[in-house]
Amino acid sequence: MNTMQPTEFDPNFLDQLNRIICIRHHDPHSILGLHPYYAGYKVIRLWRPGADQVYLEVFGDIVEAKKIHGAGFFEYVVPEHTTNKDYRIYYQNGMLVQDPYSFLPTFGEMDQYLFCKGVHYKLYNRMGGRLTTHHGVAGCRFAVWAPNAKSVSFIGDFNNWDGRANPMRVLGYSGVWEIFIPGLSEGSRYKFEIHTQQDEVLYKSDPYALAGEFRPSNASVIANTERFEWNDQNWLEQRKINRDQSYPLNIYEIHLGSWRKRDGQFLNYREIAHQLVQYCKEMCFTHIELMPIQEHPLDESWGYQISGFYAATSRFGTPEDFQYFVNYMHQNNIGVILDWVPGHFPTDEFSLGRFDGSALYEHADPRQGYHPHWHTYIFNYGRHEVANFLIANALFWFEEMHIDGMRVDAVASMLYLDYGREDNEWIPNEYGGKENLHAIEFLKHLNSIVHDRCPGILMIAEESTSFLGITHPLEKGGVGFDFKWNMGWMNDTLRYFSKDSIYRNHHQNDLTFGLIYAFSEKFILVLSHDEVVHGKKNLLSKMPGDMWQQFANLRLLISYMICQPGKKLLFMGCEIGQWNEWNCKSEIEWFLLQFPTHNTVQRMVKEINQFYLDHTALWERDFNYETFQWVDFSDIQNSVISYLRKSSHEKLLCIHNFTPTYHSEYIVHIGDVYEIQELFNSDDQKYGGSGKLNHKPKIIYGSNGQCCGLQLQLAPLATMIFKIG
Repeated sequence: MNTMQPTEFDPNFLDQLNRIICIRHHDPHSILGLHPYYAGYKVIRLWRPGADQVYLEVFGDIVEAKKIHGAGFFEYVVPEHTTNKDYRIYYQNGMLVQDPYSFLPTFGEMDQYLFCKGVHYKLYNRMGGRLTTHHGVAGCRFAVWAPNAKSVSFIGDFNNWDGRANPMRVLGYSGVWEIFIPGLSEGSRYKFEIHTQQDEVLYKSDPYALAGEFRPSNASVIANTERFEWNDQNWLEQRKINRDQSYPLNIYEIHLGSWRKRDGQFLNYREIAHQLVQYCKEMCFTHIELMPIQEHPLDESWGYQISGFYAATSRFGTPEDFQYFVNYMHQNNIGVILDWVPGHFPTDEFSLGRFDGSALYEHADPRQGYHPHWHTYIFNYGRHEVANFLIANALFWFEEMHIDGMRVDAVASMLYLDYGREDNEWIPNEYGGKENLHAIEFLKHLNSIVHDRCPGILMIAEESTSFLGITHPLEKGGVGFDFKWNMGWMNDTLRYFSKDSIYRNHHQNDLTFGLIYAFSEKFILVLSHDEVVHGKKNLLSKMPGDMWQQFANLRLLISYMICQPGKKLLFMGCEIGQWNEWNCKSEIEWFLLQFPTHNTVQRMVKEINQFYLDHTALWERDFNYETFQWVDFSDIQNSVISYLRKSSHEKLLCIHNFTPTYHSEYIVHIGDVYEIQELFNSDDQKYGGSGKLNHKPKIIYGSNGQCCGLQLQLAPLATMIFKIG
């Protein structure tokens, strides 16, 4: 069959071979693979760098190709009727698979068009390394965006990490390089070798990889996210219903690597799921919020410097293990919120930074593209392909991994061009302002698309400024988030609680100021991880006074948060009264629960959480100012405040005494009370308190027989909640 002699090399053909040899060819498929030859024949051209022999299976026969170039080019001439399916190639590792250069592109023209427009919302299925069956052949397709590269090669276990072996082709104007490798299976490691215009050689992990190696290794790993059988349909349906209803939201923020460990080692996602479900149900949390679990190189970054946006970190298992984690949470009616970091990314050489030798994902000018606080790159939100990368990433976690919400990290750093910069270190927008117009448009686009495609999911902004309309609807000029972390409430409250009780009467404004703006946005009240690290002390250690007062203050703080308008979030370890700051290298100090003082704090958190779930006045329409009414915020001398929380079903009177002074006959001036019952008191002895409870609160009647007030005993450093009618 292969009896004909190859044609003499013309200069153009020889030039193309040389470009493949030098890894400079933008379309190796035009030379390699099956091509027309003489009349009545085709030729199979193969490139095996440094090989002396190459064998093929053609029409079932084992044949040897002819070497036509010393660098490793081979040819085998076949009849004209030969198709791509009629031959396979033997590789050095013994694999017999079809020719990677015999396939049409896996990334089509419509893919290219949508990607360049920034509206390819299924991009997570089209880019990166993805297992597939292409033209009836099982393998893995690879697509990577590197528009300024001279050439890109697929390297990995398959080809002994040799960048010469499998050059990729660029697809038109899109800047996307593509190849399909038959026979590749789950678990194979790979990267992209990128040759830049400056003749640098970069070895980059796949930005769209579904898995990565366990740190410190950083190769991408082929994974399967489509095999898992989900059993959470009831949860997802209920999630859609909840979007139009009021519901309690009580979030437990955790760092998976330090919640629990075994002999100092990480647990698997599946193990954590079972332990965490049991704990969250016992403690009455409705949702968990995971500090970033996307792949990241450094444990000490807590996940906030992400290198693999589409990969659940290998620290705790495989993507399928993570899917099991989410599925098991949903089966037990616990929502999963993911901390997401679209504001910046690390400068590690294997990651997104200067991906093709140019500022691709980031801005070229460091005044726009480099974050001086975190020493990281900032995404270029005005570039369609970059915005598409991030929006498709959010959709991946929602649609493929069934996540219920995202807490978007450091939104303020995205909104403002001068964030963390001096006057001469930033570039104004086109109107001379400091707002990052591209980032604002990106956030609006993001919120619009994820809410449309995934009804019922939650988008939560960690935003620390007074930027107007973060949670306002898009149609009313807002940014479209569902919730915003109330950083002002957190800072004011913790500053107040850090004061010794004898000075608190001078700082009551810290408690009352937040109610001026409490209904301007849809807020979540947070006692988060940021407040228990970097020398800030843990919540219990922040508290003044002797040990009894410290624990009483902690009980008061957490119960005070539950009573205030807004949804709730508490960081792990705070519920057991951990003294030491959180350390990402070790687990929560669970041993503290052997001591009654810590055990009773945990019991109080559990019971106030259950109280929150049971009482609609604390969460029904809690973004409406009509559900909150001051009773008295002027008792500065005693550091006592009182207010009503109301729903269509009940009315609760919340009173907080912020000093260790016990008031046996405290008068609350309030009318229209016909009956009263104390439902909760953080000073209960079962919580470690002094037991100053109101078994028989007294209603005071005026001369006209109408209620004019209440006589109560106020427990020291305590929250008291009364049901009134």
